[in-house]
Amino acid sequence: MIQVQQGDITKVIVDAVVNAANSSLLGGGGVDGAIHRAGGSQILEECVKIRNRQGGCNTGEAVITTGGKLPAKYVIHTVGPVWQGGNKNEAQLLESCYTKSLDICKEHQIKTVAFPNISTGIYGYPKQPAAEIAVKTVSKYLQANSEIEEIIFVCFDEENFALYKALIP
Repeated sequence: MIQVQQGDITKVIVDAVVNAANSSLLGGGGVDGAIHRAGGSQILEECVKIRNRQGGCNTGEAVITTGGKLPAKYVIHTVGPVWQGGNKNEAQLLESCYTKSLDICKEHQIKTVAFPNISTGIYGYPKQPAAEIAVKTVSKYLQANSEIEEIIFVCFDEENFALYKALIP
């Protein structure tokens, strides 16, 4: 049900990949840039429509677009919190990223989804607590929602891969 692998999230064969987006939804660096580059202009076009409709995406929220040229049919864009020392609701906002993304999966009958390590890159969230929040939130969600069949944490780097591997039995 929950797996971990090291690699490139843009190549994973799932119904949806989650993008660690920024609030503008216009692409950026890291995972966000990689997903936009690999998925092509169709993803950006849909992000622009969402932006025009609702003004972007708030921290802890999520929206869905096509997967464009990705193997995944959909991209779920979620905006993780920027680490500010841990006293600015960062843990709750990070948990919300996973929950809101999974709510979208449920709503769109998405059975398989791949998550990156949200907020642990340029947003500076410490990797160990971020991994713990991710695994705990997803595990709890799956206990209450059997519609989602497989969740894969795709770790780009060795450090995150080792952390997730230790947390997932």
